Amino acid sequence: MASAMLKRSNCFSMKSIVGGLRIAVSRAFASVSVGTDIVSAAPGVSLQKARSWDEGVSSKFSTTPLKDIFKDKKVVIFGLPGAFTGVCSAQHVPSYKNNIDKFKAKGIDSVICVAVNDPYVLNGWAEKLQAKDAIEFYGDFDGNFHKSLELGLDLSAALLGPRSQRWSAYVVDGKVKVLNVEKVPSEFQVSGAEVILDQI
Repeated sequence: MASAMLKRSNCFSMKSIVGGLRIAVSRAFASVSVGTDIVSAAPGVSLQKARSWDEGVSSKFSTTPLKDIFKDKKVVIFGLPGAFTGVCSAQHVPSYKNNIDKFKAKGIDSVICVAVNDPYVLNGWAEKLQAKDAIEFYGDFDGNFHKSLELGLDLSAALLGPRSQRWSAYVVDGKVKVLNVEKVPSEFQVSGAEVILDQI
């Protein structure tokens, strides 16, 4: 079973291909691991549910605290480098969209995609992928969610700036039960729906 349970460790560098561009990636292992309480690990952090600009104005640009997302729920959450990017659009999101009925059959309350994007970009992307009815999309607009979990990644060399690693997790009542993190953001080996379905 391919699962990366990562803890604090030394940084390391690697080469990655992002959108056909070879870049050097320097990354520290994540602080989040199996057993971590996500709400406690990211205190005070809120996410922004995907929405149109008008919906943002009418809600007074509200945010959603992590406890409202995870408490008393079974959640599958996956993070990715960014909306409208290659592997994210062609493989990562579709893998979850196409398997949503299997997640529901396993008692999953929510399947969530989170990325370091604003909620308006995520909304447009979700609509383009016709995935909004199956998956909840949340923006980590300032990257604080991923920074808190040490799942952030600097993709400035690919003109993306601070982003997220490619990962997935099964979370029950805020506690991480399964965590999968790709070695490099261009890979799609352990973070897809098919893998985590077998781990639930």
